Amino acid sequence: MCRSAYNMVLHKYGEKLYNGLESTMTWRLKEISKSIEAAQGGLFLEELNAKWMDHNKALQMIRDILMYMDRTYVPTSHRTPVHELGLNLWRDHIIHYPMIHGRLLDTLLDLIHRERMGEVINRGLMRSITKMLMDLGPAVYQDDFEKPFLEVSASFYSGESQEFIECCDCGNYLKKAERRLNEEMERVSHYLDAGSEAKITSVVEKEMIANHMHRLVHMENSGLVNMLIDDKYEDLGRMYTLFRRVPDGLSTIRDMMTSYLRETGKHLVTDPERLKDPVEFVQCLLNEKDKHDKIINVAFGNDKTFQNALNSSFEFFINLNNRSPEFISLYVDDKLRKGLKGATEEDVEGILDKVMMLFRYLQEKDVFEKYYKQHLAKRLLSGKTVSDDAERSMIVKLKTECGYQFTSKLEGMFTDMKTSQDTMQDFYAKKSEELGDGPTLDVHILTTGSWPTQPSPPCSLPPEILAVCEKFRGYYLGTHSGRRLTWQTNMGTADIKATFGKSQKHELNVSTYQMCVLMLFNTSDGLSYKDIEQATEIPSTDLKRCLQSLACVKGKNVLRKEPMSKDISEDDTFYFNDKFTSKLVKVKIGTVVAAKESEPEKQETRQRVEEDRKPQIEAAIVRIMKSRRVLDHNSIVSEVTKQLQARFLPNPVIIKKRIESLIEREFLERDKADRKLYRYLA
Repeated sequence: MCRSAYNMVLHKYGEKLYNGLESTMTWRLKEISKSIEAAQGGLFLEELNAKWMDHNKALQMIRDILMYMDRTYVPTSHRTPVHELGLNLWRDHIIHYPMIHGRLLDTLLDLIHRERMGEVINRGLMRSITKMLMDLGPAVYQDDFEKPFLEVSASFYSGESQEFIECCDCGNYLKKAERRLNEEMERVSHYLDAGSEAKITSVVEKEMIANHMHRLVHMENSGLVNMLIDDKYEDLGRMYTLFRRVPDGLSTIRDMMTSYLRETGKHLVTDPERLKDPVEFVQCLLNEKDKHDKIINVAFGNDKTFQNALNSSFEFFINLNNRSPEFISLYVDDKLRKGLKGATEEDVEGILDKVMMLFRYLQEKDVFEKYYKQHLAKRLLSGKTVSDDAERSMIVKLKTECGYQFTSKLEGMFTDMKTSQDTMQDFYAKKSEELGDGPTLDVHILTTGSWPTQPSPPCSLPPEILAVCEKFRGYYLGTHSGRRLTWQTNMGTADIKATFGKSQKHELNVSTYQMCVLMLFNTSDGLSYKDIEQATEIPSTDLKRCLQSLACVKGKNVLRKEPMSKDISEDDTFYFNDKFTSKLVKVKIGTVVAAKESEPEKQETRQRVEEDRKPQIEAAIVRIMKSRRVLDHNSIVSEVTKQLQARFLPNPVIIKKRIESLIEREFLERDKADRKLYRYLA
């Protein structure tokens, strides 16, 4: 046969041979089409597949026999190669045959629908049929199967998603959507062309996710907010994975999460009940941060855009409460006084790192610095710090975050404590004989400017204490020329021995003010409020707190007062309480004081902060104008804010006042032509 075909082409009968082949194949395929058309039900695809396999084998044999014609006649005559001709004829006379074409598409779509509804179908047969369509050319697969398949799928998932969303909660809906998506990808891998995966998943994503995402995140009792509240990591992770597949999906989750965080955070920082306990207030903030950090880490793949949204939300609501800097400092104070006892170094670092995270959100870092300095001073002077290493670690963290200027005074406080220790050792080494058996004095020498000391009128010290104090003053000023010493009696403490009825002895740990009051009772049994005030010269507010803690606190009432009440009045009379008893030999009597500042104290602190800001704002303005020479008002405000925002957010009104002050002092001048421009005066 090969020889005959070769001879025909050689003797110029190639056209006759080619036309004969075409007409014979056409006739044969018409016969086959009748056979396929006659196949009933499930046998239809099997018959089509069997005939396709036979046709393929026949084509290969024909191509081998007519190889010479394929290589010579076909190219020169611009005819279709034999194998391709066979495929084209199969397409035209079988696949596009009206009685087969529609039936084939309906059968394929019906089988896919049945599989979606849970039936098991013959995937091998489906694979053979779709491969046949691909072999006939991508256009055949796409036009005759893929396009209708995608349209029917869109309609199916549109209806199913509507049905699901009416009867399912958010978590279950997402599970069903995820399952459908996985099924379609599996379907493609088993019997559809790989190029169909992106198209069919896009249909499922649009119909099941994109069209319903707003309703899903807002779904009552099961939407995003409920998932966040109940820590539903699995559901949140599924939502994140599915929503990231559709346009604006992640931004929908992010916006909803931000809105929820800001609302709950605002409620948390303005709740009057929570404001009663600063430590609990800050702990709640830390718990919220930990909770949402874990959600972002576990469910949202540590997505940086979600982390940024969380940070901006915390920064927003923490700064709604202008007491946040004070409360964060009080939290650190609580931890460094007693809260870290027995904690490992890693635990301490972990807690301090969390505090620093909240500190970064503060817009008024200088206010935090003011309070931190006050609280640190009290810890150092009362010896109540739980660990010097933890204190220094916190200062290193603040220094890293804000620079040396922020912590220079805090470091100066530690230097003073060490210097004081050395000074006292030297004092007792040189003066021990002079002092004899008198009271033991331990002095902390504080550098003015480093410590948050307030000018306080000195109280009248007992004679025996005053004598030792004067000896120390003489020693210190003799050792350090050109210095001045001012006693800060409002900041000191004392240990005094007291004997009560039935010779019961106790050692009382009290403040310097309390000591001055108690020493009066060595010579008097009863004293009026006026007598005590006159003898001690303690400021009225401090004296009332002092007497309240000595006479009104159960278990610490070494004095008794008449008439008995919780508050101190100027008509009260005080007596030594002979009947005082305590199981402890050492009794600490604290001063009645609020953990938080009172309103006047708060105003005073705020005023000091505002005063401290003025030179910083002026320095920034001068720096900017020195380099720019000429600048308009809005640009100065913008540049100053940019330079100072690491410490605080300057108020534009204050900036304007500082500019006016600099103009008055002839650092700047207004431009004569344009009043909005300022010029730097060298």
